[in-house]
Amino acid sequence: MWNSDDKCITYISYLLKALEVKKLPAVFHSGNELHNRDKNRYQDILPCKLTMVLIIFLFTLDKSENDGTLRKTSSYFLKQKLSSEDEELAGPSHPEIPTLQGVEIVSEKELAQLALVRPLVFNMQEQSAIRDYFKILTKKVSEYEITQEFMALEVKKLPAVFHSGNELHNRDKNRYQDILPYDSTRVPLGENKDYINASYIKIVNSGEEYYYIATQGPLPTTTNDFWQMILENNSNVIAMITKEKERGVTKCHHYWPISVKKPLELKSCHIFLENYQILQYFIIRLFQVVKKSTGASHFVKHLQFTNWPDHGTPTSAEGFIKYVRYVRKSHLTGPIVVHCSAGVGRTGVFLCVDVVFCAIEKNFSFNIMNIVGQMREQRCGMIQTKAMFNDMKYFL
Repeated sequence: MWNSDDKCITYISYLLKALEVKKLPAVFHSGNELHNRDKNRYQDILPCKLTMVLIIFLFTLDKSENDGTLRKTSSYFLKQKLSSEDEELAGPSHPEIPTLQGVEIVSEKELAQLALVRPLVFNMQEQSAIRDYFKILTKKVSEYEITQEFMALEVKKLPAVFHSGNELHNRDKNRYQDILPYDSTRVPLGENKDYINASYIKIVNSGEEYYYIATQGPLPTTTNDFWQMILENNSNVIAMITKEKERGVTKCHHYWPISVKKPLELKSCHIFLENYQILQYFIIRLFQVVKKSTGASHFVKHLQFTNWPDHGTPTSAEGFIKYVRYVRKSHLTGPIVVHCSAGVGRTGVFLCVDVVFCAIEKNFSFNIMNIVGQMREQRCGMIQTKAMFNDMKYFL
């Protein structure tokens, strides 16, 4: 006899298999010519497999009955005057042991507390909304309804209009020619509404609204545009879920200053590295962005997850949980800006997991397929796959 944990795992298995769907209709321009096809493999692979959603369920089952509450504080960071020792560590991703520069930004104890995702308020007279959801999932697993529901997502007509991304003067701004933002949700820059490969994402769950910008990893030629987007949207958190290079392939340009002594000079702003902390699974960097035209400063926390292998899954589920929760805790203003390389795979997983964590914390119900459906309506290619399911036994 299976227990509820086994059935939740099986539900995720069906859910993931159902994601093995066809590509979206061929609505892209001639950027998909032969010399560009080597880039197209990116949309065929789902590096995420929604593994973290499985972890959410298991952690919730284990932790939700414990007493206590989840700490929810939002603290801004202080600028620190740093020495020049080891300053290069704050630049490219390094698989080094945990390293601290300046004053500690976050402790392992605090991160461990954040990983205990549980409702803030416990009501002993009512079952958790999550528990009720599990009952529904159990029924759907037994009746094989999950595959049908997920396939139904592909039937829904999407707003497949990509005129801006396909314009001749914008094509070089796209990292992948088959991953373009919908015109209806793209992020405009400046008074002229200039182009950047980025999409506004609004996810509604149980009456709560969550705002993000999903974008590709910046190119050398779009770095200034990226920081302009950060300033114009008043975003104080960037979640980067890739390394600059993976398996020798460039996934993202190095768009921040390497040294605490030398700022990054861009057309519209100066970017100063104020402090950093290298943890086991991710790197925290604190930036001061100074707008050249006004001299106004904007502070940004840059959080780079470094333990997600290319076309694989995070090496530590607990590490990713800590990362997602710390990103949410750090959020103060503007949409959370999230990017991997193309801004659809790992980025989509992050958004889905973040919303589910928030639902668990507030004792709200959630529907994963609805969340994924909302994301797909707002950015092309969010969480899609073609096989990549053979190692699911590893998670069982």
